[in-house]
Amino acid sequence: MSAGAAAPARRERALSEALFRYVLRLADTSLVLGQRLGEWVGHGPALEEDLALANLALDLIGQARLLLTYAGEVEGEGRDEDALAFSRDAPEFLNLTLAEQPNGDFAHTIVRQWLIDCWQLEIYADLAASADERLAAIAAKALKETRYHHRFSSGWLARLGDGTAESRSRTQAALDSLWRFSAELFAADEVDERMAAAGIAAPLAPAAERWRIRAAADLQAATLALPAPQPYPWHGKRGVHTEHLGHLLGEMQHLQRAYPGVRW
Repeated sequence: MSAGAAAPARRERALSEALFRYVLRLADTSLVLGQRLGEWVGHGPALEEDLALANLALDLIGQARLLLTYAGEVEGEGRDEDALAFSRDAPEFLNLTLAEQPNGDFAHTIVRQWLIDCWQLEIYADLAASADERLAAIAAKALKETRYHHRFSSGWLARLGDGTAESRSRTQAALDSLWRFSAELFAADEVDERMAAAGIAAPLAPAAERWRIRAAADLQAATLALPAPQPYPWHGKRGVHTEHLGHLLGEMQHLQRAYPGVRW
């Protein structure tokens, strides 16, 4: 192959690798958050909320399945959604660090969900117009689900924040604890920039501004104080996670690790 022909091939390969990592980031975030919400099943504060959290988990895992399947096709190495979900170790996962944080109390779960819902609303709205038709179709479906997720989480954020003294205290404490993880949501790197240049994803800066406006409005409705910026040492999008992900994967992957390839 001549040098002139090799350059386009290298660019195409680099774009494919970036697309694989980008789709994995979306998939892993939904998968890990869905697994976290699944831990609430049978433990919700009331039956209605128990069922709602279970439905959110099912939506997120459904999104993850579509995205993992597409990621496997882009990778082209024969890995399907199950292989990508159950056969990778923690450093190979590219989910937002926020998604892997423990549930804590109900207020903690609601704040974590709300932060990610606000992020997914902006990301999926942009991706619905992606030049990648497959990704655009997945995003359009996910966007409809995410609008419901945000109504649920922002509604509970307002009820807890503007509720009793104890509910407000717990919710503000959860917000103060989790806010530092929001720094990763719109921290663009080479993968994000390559996706934007190809028209597959939109630049993150405009989405970040919309996210800040939405978050500020929701916090005002909940009478909660916006936390100050905090240092952020984790980069789950790059495979650098907190210790919580390993424990989550140990439970999620146990059956497949113990009995590789098992089917119901």
